[in-house]
Amino acid sequence: MQRNLLFSLRGAFVQTLQADAVLRLANGNLTYFDHVLDVSRERYKVGDIAQVDLDRLELQRVQYESDVQTAEVNLRTAKIQLLMLLNDRTPVEQFDVTGPYDFPDQIAPLDEFRKVALDTRPDLKAAMQSVEKAKTDHRLAWANGSTDPVVAAWYSRNPSFNNPFDFNTLGASVSIPLRIFDRNQGEKLRTQLEIGRNQRLLDANRALVFSDVDSAYATLTGNLILLRPYKARYLQQAVRVRDTITFSYQRGGASLLDFLNALNDYRSVERSYLTLIGSYLMAAGQLNLAVGREVVP
Repeated sequence: MQRNLLFSLRGAFVQTLQADAVLRLANGNLTYFDHVLDVSRERYKVGDIAQVDLDRLELQRVQYESDVQTAEVNLRTAKIQLLMLLNDRTPVEQFDVTGPYDFPDQIAPLDEFRKVALDTRPDLKAAMQSVEKAKTDHRLAWANGSTDPVVAAWYSRNPSFNNPFDFNTLGASVSIPLRIFDRNQGEKLRTQLEIGRNQRLLDANRALVFSDVDSAYATLTGNLILLRPYKARYLQQAVRVRDTITFSYQRGGASLLDFLNALNDYRSVERSYLTLIGSYLMAAGQLNLAVGREVVP
């Protein structure tokens, strides 16, 4: 239960960070487009571009305004969800989160996460304890089915009728029960079967741990494979293409369609990158859940 709550809380936190990053990107795109629009208005005044081109640019601004409004709503919704999980009554307007919205270049190998999971997962520990309890119950059933000899001794200070001078009497006895029937044989068999049942449950739980860790690790590495070229190449290329086409369009060397396509390509690449980071952080939370403790920041 605690692991699931922490996973839900981490997921809400990641969604809030992602919504905040998308909002900053949307505001940056709107600011950039407004700058281009101001330049285009000046070009229109001197007759460098046609009225229809300026109208198309002004109509395109609606898309960037819509992106900002949608990002603001998503950020507010994510904050509300996070406040609910925290059971915090802070007003949404006064609540904010900070944290790194990024990813590491390398992660530990799978075997390390498997070893940590075998030592940490609480459900696996509970299954191991059930096996030990079943073995203890079996030993108790054998002990209850055994018979022990009874040894008794006594001492008395009374005169003996045969010997009037004998005042001290010391006696002892030993009785050994004859166990003809084992009345606890049913309990012995039941506890033996219980050992086998709990051992099978332990094996199934161990296999589930490996499955959870392997699935989360595969998702994490898959996101990492996609993120590396974005960070190393695609982001810089998208910025370079946008700035080059913008420079060329403002000087009449590129068409309006080329300029709008370059802006959309840049916007798409940046949004995809932020979405992939969010997916990576969610996969990291899933791996932490599968392992049983924080292993990937």
